[in-house]
Amino acid sequence: MDTRYDFGPETGDRIVYVRPVAVADLPEELREQAMGLETIYAVHDASGERLALVKDRKLAFIVARQNDMAPVSVH
Repeated sequence: MDTRYDFGPETGDRIVYVRPVAVADLPEELREQAMGLETIYAVHDASGERLALVKDRKLAFIVARQNDMAPVSVH
């Protein structure tokens, strides 16, 4: 099974990963800004670098799409 396949041109989408983050696991200065939430959502690039923290999953997807990124969930 060494058959090459042409997947076509790259779409140029930049995939980012959205995952829940426990506020208790964040540094103190970020916990203070969480406004009583127990869980917030992080947006990470393919290398794992955190790009953003937002209050909910829906907002994480909106922020990613507004920045021409293709968000996917991570469990």
